[in-house]
Amino acid sequence: MPKIVDHDKQRQRVAEAALRVIQRGGLEKATVRNIAEEAGLSVGSLRHYFTSQAELLAFCMNLIIERIEERFSTLSLKGPVFEDVKQVLMQFLPMDEDRTMEMEVWMSFVAKSLVYPELRIMTDNMYDGLTKACHYAVDTLVAHKLAKPGLDLDYEKERIYALVDGLAIHHIMRPQQLAKEKVERILEQHLRSLCLNDKAMD
Repeated sequence: MPKIVDHDKQRQRVAEAALRVIQRGGLEKATVRNIAEEAGLSVGSLRHYFTSQAELLAFCMNLIIERIEERFSTLSLKGPVFEDVKQVLMQFLPMDEDRTMEMEVWMSFVAKSLVYPELRIMTDNMYDGLTKACHYAVDTLVAHKLAKPGLDLDYEKERIYALVDGLAIHHIMRPQQLAKEKVERILEQHLRSLCLNDKAMD
């Protein structure tokens, strides 16, 4: 009796192998041969699940986005509101092994998209997620009357975006200079700077 293979599970297995290859060596190392070897498959078997490298890379990026969305769906946001806002933004920072891998792969895609515009849509999807998180952060602080009056809300959303993006890149590139504890402290202090002093502690 022929062995039944779960096509979707095999595609995910190949994609996870590709992510490991990209994390170690960047997109330049993400060849069909290297990925097949990492996944323990023949090149022919890999092509059965993905007909092109572009299809595989797109699947990889979507897998990262799905993982982030899954984390959000299981995130316990029960207050205080300030802590909830901080935790949402922390999902885009490399604070553990999974998020570090995701950020490293994401940075590989971003760098490559400068040369290959067809990759831009993949990186834009990730940036769109960060944009939504920044909007959520500011809008939530305002809605719960934690934010200082008179803030330029669009400007503050862009500032948080730039801060989170910069912290992620800086920590990935120079973790010895910017430890995880300092990353969290910088983010928290910035959020506190947007709040009425007594309200942020509630």
